[in-house]
Amino acid sequence: MASGSGAEGEAVSGAQLIAEALKAQNIEYMFGIVGIPVTEIAIAAQAVGIKYVGMRNEQAACYAASAVGYLTGRPGVCLVVSGPGFLHALGGMANATINCWPLIVIGGSSDRNQETMGAFQEFPQVEAGRLYNKLSVRPSSLEVIPSVIEKAVRTSIYGRPGSCYIDIPGDFVNLQVNKSSVKYVECCLPPPISTAECSAVSKAASVIADSKQPLLIIGKGAAYSHAENNIRKLVDLCGLPFLPTPMAKGVIPDNHPNCVAAARSTALQHADVIILLGARLNWILHFGLPPRFRQDVKVIQIDICAEELGNNVRPAAVLLGDINAVTKQLLEEFSKRPLKYPSNSEWWKRLREKIMNNEERSKGLALQKSLPMNYYTVFHHIRELIPKDCILVSEGANTMDIGRTMLPNYYPRQRLDAGTFGTMGVGLGFAIAAAMVAKDQTPEKRVICIEGDSAFGFSGMEVETICSAPPVSLLPNSHYEEIMSAFGGKGYFVKTPEELQNALKASVTDKQTPCLINVMIDPQSERKKQEFPWLTRSNL
Repeated sequence: MASGSGAEGEAVSGAQLIAEALKAQNIEYMFGIVGIPVTEIAIAAQAVGIKYVGMRNEQAACYAASAVGYLTGRPGVCLVVSGPGFLHALGGMANATINCWPLIVIGGSSDRNQETMGAFQEFPQVEAGRLYNKLSVRPSSLEVIPSVIEKAVRTSIYGRPGSCYIDIPGDFVNLQVNKSSVKYVECCLPPPISTAECSAVSKAASVIADSKQPLLIIGKGAAYSHAENNIRKLVDLCGLPFLPTPMAKGVIPDNHPNCVAAARSTALQHADVIILLGARLNWILHFGLPPRFRQDVKVIQIDICAEELGNNVRPAAVLLGDINAVTKQLLEEFSKRPLKYPSNSEWWKRLREKIMNNEERSKGLALQKSLPMNYYTVFHHIRELIPKDCILVSEGANTMDIGRTMLPNYYPRQRLDAGTFGTMGVGLGFAIAAAMVAKDQTPEKRVICIEGDSAFGFSGMEVETICSAPPVSLLPNSHYEEIMSAFGGKGYFVKTPEELQNALKASVTDKQTPCLINVMIDPQSERKKQEFPWLTRSNL
């Protein structure tokens, strides 16, 4: 029921409903860029205790929100404006869904009564969102907003996690209804934990027991499911060599004696049985096919998603269920029939020899004195000084790939990189999210972000977000002109009309050098009062 209809009872706006519904679903973090028509949503979110971070680009904001989902198991929210703002966030939605990270994107859209009229930033956002999200929906009324948000949060974390999009018409934001008419819902239950069939567990254990050259591959699905304790027990109990995928580093510390990351190619190429713990046989693992794998390799797949089982390689055994729960089932099975691969086997000798050779080569490169420095030298010095418990964010081709081998991880969920989608530009958004989560959970923990030149360029302006305190608005007196100077151009920082005139004259006269004039404007300065404020109907 709309405001002004004479109905009795307490009224609540669409913005308040959204904020309260998110809070009811235990949402803690929101990232975005405010503007028409979502500004009031950000303010309402802050009023209920949700931490809002104003970013410089919607794509980076979406990356940050998705990283929160991975780090906490509860989706972060990315708040975007209509049209271009929504489109800029699509990369983050796709990255979250491909990475299997929970994410909620809330996008403003044009008013309902202006659809098909060429409204401000009108775009078919719900339809476009379906390609990138598990759920793409527009609430039919203010009354159902809490139900829609509950379903989006639940969908984002149940089964294989992913992104969900909620479209909010601009006229919903300040529209009001009576609280008594709203369909309020409680927080969704935690994701159900499924276990594998007992017969499948027994079969998998038999295949492992019969193998001569086994290899356990740990994927980031294992990190997400917090399976580190049970996986560590399985490795120690059975003496299995293990190989972590990039973001699974630290599920078991990289310095564990059974880690064969330094002999990755040899381990993959010669293993006769591979146990996939939350890892997919996609491009990162060469699809499980020759020549990177044996033609007759037996694969045991453990995954929460049934559709993933059997992709590219017919598995010898499939265990459908939560990684942590299924690993516990395997532990129980091996407690009945103890298994321990001898550390002096030919398989282990071969792996250790390759590890030693590769580590010696890396050490030789790291100790080179030539200038400019090579990657190995740089990472050698970084490794010596960074804390063991820091969160490492890394992106860029060689920067990320070589850094993965040179910079060890000792704890789970503390490495973030380009991921399954191979996305560049995620680094600073990930770092901001990691810093926010770390500040709340372990304030002493440091976040180290290591970027290649190209990767940094995608979202380099987010350094301003990093420096903001609190990061909710643009920094006053930011010296943007220094960026131009850093690249060989000329920068001018002007505060007065005289300085502006001088800078303009110098810039116009100098026809060879790119120039940037950074003009300080009174933050309270606004446009003249509009006679028909149809695009600025905000109550703020």
